[in-house]
Amino acid sequence: MKPGIRQSLSHWRFYTVVGVLCCLLVLLVLRVFSLQIFDYEFLQDEGAMRSVRTAEIPAYRGVITDRRGEPLAVSTPVVSIWANPKILRNSDRLEELAQALGMELTGLQDKLSRYRNKQFMYLQRHQVPEVARAVLEKKIAGVYGEREYRRFYPAGEVAAQLVGLTNLDGQGIAGLELAYNEWLQGTPGKKKYIKDLHGEVVRDIGVPQVAQPGKDLTLSIDLRLQFIQHRQLQRAVNALGAESGTVVTLDSHTGEVLAMVNYPVYNPNSPKGGSAAGMRNRAMTDVYEPGSTMKSLTLVAALESGRYTPDTIIDTSPGRIRVGPKVYPDPLNYGEISVTRVLQKSSQVGVTKIALDLGHEPIWEVFNRFGIGQSPGTGFPGESAGELPNRPRWYATEKVSLAFGYGITATPLQLANAYTVFANGGVQRPVSLLALEGEVPAGKRVISRATSIHILNMLHAVTSDDGTARRARVPGYRVGGKTGTVHKVGPSGYEKHKYVALFAGIAPVDNPRIVTVVVINDPQGERYGGGAVAAPVFSEITNDALRILNIPPTEIGSVEVAATIEQGGPA
Repeated sequence: MKPGIRQSLSHWRFYTVVGVLCCLLVLLVLRVFSLQIFDYEFLQDEGAMRSVRTAEIPAYRGVITDRRGEPLAVSTPVVSIWANPKILRNSDRLEELAQALGMELTGLQDKLSRYRNKQFMYLQRHQVPEVARAVLEKKIAGVYGEREYRRFYPAGEVAAQLVGLTNLDGQGIAGLELAYNEWLQGTPGKKKYIKDLHGEVVRDIGVPQVAQPGKDLTLSIDLRLQFIQHRQLQRAVNALGAESGTVVTLDSHTGEVLAMVNYPVYNPNSPKGGSAAGMRNRAMTDVYEPGSTMKSLTLVAALESGRYTPDTIIDTSPGRIRVGPKVYPDPLNYGEISVTRVLQKSSQVGVTKIALDLGHEPIWEVFNRFGIGQSPGTGFPGESAGELPNRPRWYATEKVSLAFGYGITATPLQLANAYTVFANGGVQRPVSLLALEGEVPAGKRVISRATSIHILNMLHAVTSDDGTARRARVPGYRVGGKTGTVHKVGPSGYEKHKYVALFAGIAPVDNPRIVTVVVINDPQGERYGGGAVAAPVFSEITNDALRILNIPPTEIGSVEVAATIEQGGPA
């Protein structure tokens, strides 16, 4: 080939290569331009799907306090240690990690084996930050820490059944923690971070949603009273060999629950060791036949009928009375006694004669008006309404037994709420587990002021030397109340030697402030009646409670309660 032709071909090849390279460069620029402009969002989303993750920021759960601001439930910061099994299982530092966690190496290996196809598993939940930091500082690949909050209950078992508890994830599962879970839990936040191919966090890239803490909750209980009642009830139940016990104290003016204790109990800070019996808030979930404590309500029906006054004489001779196939006896033949003394002596014969004269309808109507068989409406999980039967046909014995509290059931809280009517001049306030702020609810008038005064005088007589509740008296104060002793119900009917002892009391009767109900379930030994078992517990509890509440001692004299109330008692 001639030299000229060879040189011409060389130029042509050179320009062809240059042209192709220029075209490729232009195509590359156009592609980059296309990716940056037209496909930017798509590529960004695809990248984020592979590397950007969103984590939850736990919200601080609201604090639960008593009415004086004492903490009952608080959240403390903790660290949960977790791992990516796909990364950790191939680590040569498993023995070191197991020692740091306080675990057996075989236990850690077994756990990794169970989660081998997962990318997440907890190694330890809710660890103390200092302990967790010691583990995380070892920087073992695949091991991470997550900040959380753990619920702590400063009062422990003293208020456990009322306050309730949360699970490991901070959700309320019992008591008021469950009832007010949405109020307390707050709103978790969110944070974004970038991770690498091995799941390691590279860096945080923002907090799109800030965590909102939960709201605080102020309960109506006074922790000082709660401690006192817990101690006294525990002592009584153990001394009597009883199955369980309950005490409820209400502020008769406002309807607030000042104390609510049960025994047996459990420790909410370590609930695994607790029994189901200890976790139950018996004051609101368990129902009992209230027995003779309902005789005061029966006498309301008697007074409202217009046929009876506190001084009306009833002949109880010969100390027993037959109704159908059943005989209702008194311990003694009291002879002719007044209506007041019928309640003072808890005379079965006297109440039976009143019930036969009135009929069961007026008595049932009074019970219903006082809230028996109706839920107190506190919103507490598992709250029971009890039972007030309203059948179309009643046997003669059922009509009579209704008058002294058999055949119906009520919770200790319901019974206490019923007695606030006598302590509050005939008005019943709604029960409140939360501290009331501002104006007290108006409540409803259940009976007249005059009737409440008469019953209050009779209840005071029950605690006199001739009454069934002498052991309920409190030194320096005039108190009133009613005992109750009922047979427990078994598979075959009433158990002959198993009892529930009750006492419903008001203090001080001169200007009532608190109503307390004591229930001792199945006391053992020769003492089992409400006057012998429950009344002394009321005395000890009320003695301390009145002083803590700064209620001055009342002069014990012959001045009637009625005169005191009319001059300025509760409305």
